[in-house]
Amino acid sequence: MRAIPALCAAFIGLAGQGDGPEPADLVRIREAFRLTEAVQDSVWPGGWGAVPYPLLLVTEEREFLMGFPDTPSGFVEGPRVEPFEGRILERPRELPVNVLATFPAFGPPSVIVVGRAEATGKTSTSWVLTLVHERFHQFQTADSTYYAAVEQLDLAGDDQTGMWMLNYPFPYDSQPVIEPFENLSRRLAGLLDASTAVERGAFWDDYTRFLERLADRDRRYLSFQLWQEGVARYVEVRAAEVAARTFAPAAAFAALPDYEPFADVAAQLHEKLRDDLRNPDLAGRKRVSFYAFGAGLALLLDEDVPDWKARYMAEKFALEAYAP
Repeated sequence: MRAIPALCAAFIGLAGQGDGPEPADLVRIREAFRLTEAVQDSVWPGGWGAVPYPLLLVTEEREFLMGFPDTPSGFVEGPRVEPFEGRILERPRELPVNVLATFPAFGPPSVIVVGRAEATGKTSTSWVLTLVHERFHQFQTADSTYYAAVEQLDLAGDDQTGMWMLNYPFPYDSQPVIEPFENLSRRLAGLLDASTAVERGAFWDDYTRFLERLADRDRRYLSFQLWQEGVARYVEVRAAEVAARTFAPAAAFAALPDYEPFADVAAQLHEKLRDDLRNPDLAGRKRVSFYAFGAGLALLLDEDVPDWKARYMAEKFALEAYAP
């Protein structure tokens, strides 16, 4: 992550010039970079800090692209500060102001595409932690075998845009799927509160049987979403925990009017995760249900399989494969 200090210095120099991102946005982005660098090895050993960290900030009128190696069509050079090794590119806004996603918007590498904290409905602290979540998606998609493995899932059909990841027709409204999934969700919440190794083992057995009853394509889609989105949610939760214990926020970040201590946000994330698991709504939340469930599975793996992360990239799209 050698580029990060140069970017941070540039953001400080740009603040207040009026022809770039808002000063508060620059402070938040700087803090997201600082936080990622500070917690990444504790949360997920394995070199994700070496992955490029491009970011597209979407504001009300402009979009600002930072850390991308090329100049995509439609972008022009934005404000520069010397000495500044990186570039800020800009264009008129094209995307929704509340966007929050990571994808190869301009070809590889994947770009974090994010609206301002105010537009996404997040406080500065939760926004920064969300960028850590999205940063993990950059790590996932940077793996040299990721896209080939996704193709082998054979879930896209005729879709060449990647929207199948959002729109795949999983049987969310099917009662034979809803009832066992939601029962497992509530059990998972209880296991995270307190459990024995025997109870956790029985849960994994029952979860595996649930997967076996799904249609093969549906099983592959569920396992993919839990691996990708669920583990990214897990990373966000773990990053908040580490930040609460060890990370000192920058003075400029702590001075933002909507700043919250990382310990408070860590507690909120844990409670939200458990609440989602205790009160599942597969038919209503659809694929979003998989975020909490996948994060819960990852937390369960931490209890009994402390080295499961070493298998994560080599054995993709099946958290159950790591179970004890």
